[in-house]
Amino acid sequence: MAESGLSTRELSVGYGKKLIVSGIEISAERGKILTLIGPNGAGKSTVLKTLCRQLAPLGGTVYIGENKLEELSGNELARSAAVLLTGRVRTEYMRCRDVVEMGRYPYTGRLGVLSAHDREKVEEAIKKVDIEGIADCDFDRVSDGQRQRVLIAGAICREPQVLILDEPVTFLDIKYKLELMDILKRLASENNTAIIMSLHELDLAQRVSDKLLCIKGDRPERFGSPEEIFTGGYIEELYGIEKGSLCEYYGTPELLGCDGEPRVFVIGGGGSGIAVYRKLRRLGIPFAAGIIHENDIEYPVASALAAKLVTERAFELISEESYRKAFEIMSKCESVICAAESFGTMNEPCRELLNEAERAGRLIEGAFDEK
Repeated sequence: MAESGLSTRELSVGYGKKLIVSGIEISAERGKILTLIGPNGAGKSTVLKTLCRQLAPLGGTVYIGENKLEELSGNELARSAAVLLTGRVRTEYMRCRDVVEMGRYPYTGRLGVLSAHDREKVEEAIKKVDIEGIADCDFDRVSDGQRQRVLIAGAICREPQVLILDEPVTFLDIKYKLELMDILKRLASENNTAIIMSLHELDLAQRVSDKLLCIKGDRPERFGSPEEIFTGGYIEELYGIEKGSLCEYYGTPELLGCDGEPRVFVIGGGGSGIAVYRKLRRLGIPFAAGIIHENDIEYPVASALAAKLVTERAFELISEESYRKAFEIMSKCESVICAAESFGTMNEPCRELLNEAERAGRLIEGAFDEK
């Protein structure tokens, strides 16, 4: 049975007497990552602040392990839970190493003197997040991504049961986002830490989370694994998406396709058509695409952006019926682009579409002319 890091019972949160979210029932297991998702203003930050006692609950109970949060002393809480909330941490004349060392203060007593054991824990944390090269640099002069790693190191050397983070990848470029997510996954598994965070980046939330808590309105809507949450169009419903769509396979958004009769037919497959579809969408040109198998990597993008799409069932040879349908649509288009790089047994009829386009003089060679 998994060891509980943090759990709640009928928790209600808010500011003053104003209720924001109620009925929160979660269990964040040690060694696992729990991520809060939901639209802006749903109350994710309010929930996190309540979990770390920055806000008093309006009802219900928070437990860290078997202990009630409200009964822990300040020092016990500091040892049990580390918190990184939104907003830049400002320091004066502090090295990155000094910031990390602050994580050990719950263990140092009133004088705040680090022991040899404390310094060993600091060095271990610095190495774990790979900041040896900046450890003696001014904290205020390193990049946002490096700052986050320094702060994570400070949390690690505290050896908490629970780590709480509010939008930890905000302002970070893709390099540091991926690095930080890797650090958190390793921290959870190697240090047996329960990690609770909020994210706007749904693709990352889908990839790194063991459990997701979905918040909308005044109550949590769903609590479950990514496989349970990213299905059946639920994410589009959660965020109220109307001017586009979200691919549940990858957790990535797509714009609405262009209205109107297709002017261009794209012969794609195997992911080759994705860049062409998006380029035509940027240019505002309605297009048709085919013949795409329903298990093809580019199927979600083609489904979202194409004005007309000819498909075939997964793992099936392209039927004569699908070919005729694609040929009929292609015959009415001004131009044809062949994005497919090769043809095989499964998509041989697409080669025939290419040959027909060449005979009709509709095939566009090379990149589509943006002019």
